[in-house]
Amino acid sequence: MTQVSCVHDESIHDVDPRDHVATALRDIVAGETLELRGRRIVARSDVPKGHKIAIAAASIGEDVMKYGWPIGRATVSIAVGDHVHVHNVETKLAGLEGYDWHPPQRRLIKAQPVHSFMGYRRTNGRVGTRNEIWVLCTVGCVANTARRIAEKANLRFAGRTDGIFAFPHPFGCSQLGDDLSHTRKLIAALAAHPNAGGILILGLGCENNQLQALLDSAPDLNPTRMRAFTTQLVEDELEDGLAAIEDLVAIVEKDQRETCSISDLVIGLKCGGSDGFSGVTANPLVGRIADRIADAGGTPILTEIPEIFGAEQMLLARAGSQAVFDSAVQLVDDFKRYFIDNNQPIHENPSPGNIAGGITTLEEKSLGAVQKGGRSELIGVIRYGEKVGTHGLTLLEAPGNDAVSSTALTAAGATLILFTTGRGTPLGFPAPTLKIASNSTLATRKPGWIDFDAGIVLSGHTIEDAADALMDLVVETASGKRTKTEANGEREIAIWKSGVTL
Repeated sequence: MTQVSCVHDESIHDVDPRDHVATALRDIVAGETLELRGRRIVARSDVPKGHKIAIAAASIGEDVMKYGWPIGRATVSIAVGDHVHVHNVETKLAGLEGYDWHPPQRRLIKAQPVHSFMGYRRTNGRVGTRNEIWVLCTVGCVANTARRIAEKANLRFAGRTDGIFAFPHPFGCSQLGDDLSHTRKLIAALAAHPNAGGILILGLGCENNQLQALLDSAPDLNPTRMRAFTTQLVEDELEDGLAAIEDLVAIVEKDQRETCSISDLVIGLKCGGSDGFSGVTANPLVGRIADRIADAGGTPILTEIPEIFGAEQMLLARAGSQAVFDSAVQLVDDFKRYFIDNNQPIHENPSPGNIAGGITTLEEKSLGAVQKGGRSELIGVIRYGEKVGTHGLTLLEAPGNDAVSSTALTAAGATLILFTTGRGTPLGFPAPTLKIASNSTLATRKPGWIDFDAGIVLSGHTIEDAADALMDLVVETASGKRTKTEANGEREIAIWKSGVTL
């Protein structure tokens, strides 16, 4: 191997003194001499940007550390300078684990600037960041009907609200048990969302997810701002739908934004298409925002339970009470059993895109992902389709899938979603969604998708400076500034299906 004599001072980045690995900030060529805080490391092989290079040796079977926690075990001896990835590290995840609760150490809360935003205060006390009309459906058979009504209504009533949107889905019929319950709970929760100043719900008439049963399951719906009908019982569902929306527009257009405290803000925390930089830049940056909002009395919501596997102890250590701890453990264990009962390994993650971006094991992905929850105390645990009821960091039951988990975050009450990504996606959801790039290359390549470049924390900006800038964007967005997904018309929902179909 020919050794290259040049020294690069800002080519690799580590996180914790206990780490075996550092992240390559650019493509590294075999033989290069790198420097990390006075240490010289010779690359023994090529290391792609975002991947890991060994800065400490590891023996066969030894834990390989990143973020100060194990991301797996070495399958061969790893020498300083080696490329560390799927060829020499494997997961340690196997099944259920045991956990013990200890009262968390209280975090010192730093004084932050007092923020407020301009929101829509609803009669039940919840605050929206948008004043839209949503068209929902009980069953996929009338999904296209909902879409056509929304399209016609947007033309007829343009400019009188923040928009009229349909959220079609393929479910509601031929469903049993948890699947039917999930569909009903999700639609009912969306119907009560504070970003929807008005709601139209369409039923068909013969579906499992009966319209009246759905309405009965949602006692917190505001009847003055909700219209619903069964399409089999009307002559012209399009005209009836447009008439219903005309009634709602007359109500919604009178709503006005008012000054609201950050304690009224509910944010969803989500990552999609992670890469080797996600746990170094975007996720810890979002964690800073989550802490600021929680410290101000607001509510950050963390989900994607399979992407907590291997890092759950970091989160469980912050459970504010034995009851919260027990609920969180039950939630994690239930999700692991869900995999096991379906004869699937619990470590069947990361995705091909994650691996290409430098993530080796689920533990590594999870340790990066949980950083979105910051360091605040965990105060609540809620199940799929439930809504947040207390202020502070809350853990929500939902899978890792981008659309399913982001829909669940919205249904839980998130009025704004912070979505970190290292690979990029155009997908949008009912709540306004800020896409936060983990690396500047993505932000530059996809300016039509990305709202904020977290890669700046590796190019001279401190993470606190970046957090200040992102917090300003959060306030502006909560006050009405459109996100890239909103400008692109990207609005989707997806419902979690886990059982049989008739």
